Amino acid sequence: MIDFNYRPETYFNGTGPNTLICKLSYPESTWGDEISIFANVLDGIYYLEAVDFYGNEFKLNPEQTDQPLTLQELIFLIETMDVDLETAQGNAALTIGGVPVAESPLYPQLEAYFAEKRKLFGLD
Repeated sequence: MIDFNYRPETYFNGTGPNTLICKLSYPESTWGDEISIFANVLDGIYYLEAVDFYGNEFKLNPEQTDQPLTLQELIFLIETMDVDLETAQGNAALTIGGVPVAESPLYPQLEAYFAEKRKLFGLD
């Protein structure tokens, strides 16, 4: 059973000002696109950003938070991620419309959630 209320105590282990929250791979993409979501901290606020190989700027909801997200909030952020169609490089909009394979060092159940969702859509 997935614990959607799971929240890591922190995103940081003291080794730097930013950390990888999760990596999303889209196997159905022609280019095997990947998007990484990072957290940066400044004055106690976590600023979230998503980056891909092309340098696209993704719109995240939320863009900042004063505490680590719950698993449910992270899933919402991933599933509502958007990109500006006017400036997008590659097929970013089509890519994020897919169901990713997810990996996360901070959210152990994220991978299982998206694996199950991929099965529901017949992708694995």
